[in-house]
Amino acid sequence: MKLSYSLNIKIFIVCITVIAFSFNSFGQDKKRLNITRTSIAPKIDGILNDEAWKTAEIATDFISFRPEIGILENKEQRTEVRMTYDDQAIYISAYLYDDPDKMLKQLTARDDFGQSDFFLVILNPNNDGQNDTLFFVFSSGTQADAVANPTFGEDFGWNAVWDSAVKMQDDGWTLEMKIPYRTLRFEKQDEPTWGIQFHREFRYNRARYTWNPLDPTQGNPGLYHGELKGLNNIEPPLRLNLYPFTTGIASTFDGESETDIRFGMDLKYGITENFTLDATLIPDFSQVGFDNLELNLGPFEQTFREQRQFFTEGVDLFSKGGLFFSRRIGSAPVGQLDLNEGERFNRPSTTKVLNAIKVSGRTPNGLGIGVLNAITEKTSVAIVDEDNDVVRNEVIEPFTNYNIISIDQQYNGNSSISLINTNVLREGSFRDANATAVVSNFQNKRNTYRIDTELRMSHVNFQNQSAETGFSSFLFVGKTHGNFRYSFDHRFADTKYNINDLGLNLRNNRNDFGADASYEIFEPTEKLNTYRINTFVNYRRINDPNRFARFNFGANYFAVLKKSLDAFGFNFRMSPGKQYDFFESRDGRPFIFENFARVGGFYSSNYNRKFAFDVNFGIADIFEDGRDFFSYEFEISPRYRFNDSFLLIYNLNYDNSLGQRGYATEILDNPIFGDRNRLRITNTIRADYTFNPFHALSLNFRHYWDTVAYDGRFFTLKDNGRLELTNLTRENLSNDPDINFSTWNIDLSYSWQFAPGSFLTALYRNQLFNINDNAMDGFGDSLDNLFMQPALHNFSLRLQYFIDFNGIKSVFKKNKQVPLQG
Repeated sequence: MKLSYSLNIKIFIVCITVIAFSFNSFGQDKKRLNITRTSIAPKIDGILNDEAWKTAEIATDFISFRPEIGILENKEQRTEVRMTYDDQAIYISAYLYDDPDKMLKQLTARDDFGQSDFFLVILNPNNDGQNDTLFFVFSSGTQADAVANPTFGEDFGWNAVWDSAVKMQDDGWTLEMKIPYRTLRFEKQDEPTWGIQFHREFRYNRARYTWNPLDPTQGNPGLYHGELKGLNNIEPPLRLNLYPFTTGIASTFDGESETDIRFGMDLKYGITENFTLDATLIPDFSQVGFDNLELNLGPFEQTFREQRQFFTEGVDLFSKGGLFFSRRIGSAPVGQLDLNEGERFNRPSTTKVLNAIKVSGRTPNGLGIGVLNAITEKTSVAIVDEDNDVVRNEVIEPFTNYNIISIDQQYNGNSSISLINTNVLREGSFRDANATAVVSNFQNKRNTYRIDTELRMSHVNFQNQSAETGFSSFLFVGKTHGNFRYSFDHRFADTKYNINDLGLNLRNNRNDFGADASYEIFEPTEKLNTYRINTFVNYRRINDPNRFARFNFGANYFAVLKKSLDAFGFNFRMSPGKQYDFFESRDGRPFIFENFARVGGFYSSNYNRKFAFDVNFGIADIFEDGRDFFSYEFEISPRYRFNDSFLLIYNLNYDNSLGQRGYATEILDNPIFGDRNRLRITNTIRADYTFNPFHALSLNFRHYWDTVAYDGRFFTLKDNGRLELTNLTRENLSNDPDINFSTWNIDLSYSWQFAPGSFLTALYRNQLFNINDNAMDGFGDSLDNLFMQPALHNFSLRLQYFIDFNGIKSVFKKNKQVPLQG
């Protein structure tokens, strides 16, 4: 233990020493665009005949950075951008010249790129190269928007309300945009200089151009913005947006029906010019999608992605340090109950979120502050006896408060240092938890090397037993420029590190080292648009006791063909010699396997074609005496685009593992292992029909089938990590370990944006679930058994309306200005 802590401290000291070195500055000449005020706002219709555009300065001469770097746009495909502004918004027009026969304009839902040309405006009011706001307009008329910085990339969970329109022309397409000031965060400035960048993508050949030249081989894209001058005398608006909603729900399950109607409201309020309060009052998550359930045979919990909009939008500050996993808020109760013999209860899958708020923002000096707080309701369960009579009710999750505070200081235009704290307080004698992290993301000024460090500490108060305090760290050092790149990393966690009350940490007790090297081209070759080769090595130990765990190495290859734009790749993994799995046993003893190897690959055809497909495949083997393991899997996903409105995608995943060995059950707290065959088949269908950018119909179907069949031989685990054959049979086990598991989900939704930011959404859902021990049943018989289970049918209709307080004020102002008629 002392050796591991000492090693961590030494690694951290080396990191700080490296950070202390100074580097030459990174800089480039930037283009400048001068914007002038208009007295008459342009009409947003895609027709560029407004007076404001006649005198506006033109941004043109775009330069490519993908697939080729530094090529000036040709006259037939040139881009001409103009900007103006008034007291309410910034206005943008663009004429994007092109051959209409080459243009792609698939209709999609918001934030879904599809196969469509697009134009992108990036605004950075602080001109800091790190905190960008992105507004996309596609040739189909669809919008997308995001916020971005070098630490977390692009966050498309962020959504704003703004206006745009496109118009097809004989020699290309035109667009107009209105970006209200309420969508941006900025302070009042005298003669401000904003960061500005324009992107344009030609989908047919994936070529990407920018107004200010961008070098993809070095630095983050924000460092290559141009400058926007002339936004004088603009006042940051009062940012108060209300989203009242109502939802009607009708559901039936196993002969019982329920109906409900709910009312609530989400709110966004600009506390200052740079900080925003987001609140969900009386939350309603009834239209959140189903989780893709799978059978979990492993020692770690099964997790799912966040789908609740409040917890996906604007959470970059809270994601620092890896302490926050939003699915903990409102998840299944964590309490443990003392039961008498014969008693049982059903654990709920969720707890009710009463409300949640978050405050976040960043000052012009780069100081970011975020506070998130959520409250969940007390949850009780009924405990029943052997006769199914209720004997009592007990609290399984008390009234609980979840809180996060994040402070992040950016500097040098590419680096940051952060402090994050999470806290969970449960009422009464239930456990409380606290976790803190210090995070540093450092990039030298030339943007050639990066150093990331994280120091984390957890504290869990179990109330009725001793509290536990744990420690974890992470270090990454890497070269981040040029064709050849490399990196080294180290991860450490002691046995008491536990952030799972509000975070996600699948395992602790680790002391892992890794190294990566890659080679990538940024200019096309004779046959390839791009390719990348990556190799890696990982050496893993557990910290307590200080023992070797695993060693593996591998390589990946990815390439895109120049003419067809089809992509393909290969991968290889190898774990030579004895590998020690300290988690499969569930009691901390190692389970040994030897010489694991896997190879795989994929091919993805160009989605520009009406018919396209993806194919993935892989095989794996273990070269060990006494083992007869072999695994193979393949995935095929054909897609057909009937027209610009209708897209159909089918996916089949087939995964067959023969001779898999692992934990089956336990007897008297001793793990029992077995050899098993496992077959998994997943079918999904996605169908999208988008009438126009405001009306969309979507169908999502998924059927997952998983069987686990043991061969009848069972083993005990010896202390040296080897297995010993027993005389146990299925009859000696309390439960048959064979499993037949299947789920079925259908989501059919219709969405209508009837006004800016206002939606009417109808959603029908159908769900089936079945699990038994009939592992020898085939696909057809298992499907028949699934259809015999009670089905959940759920229909909901949700109406949400967007109210901009500034719009209300302007209406009253206009009414006051109307002269009386006499």
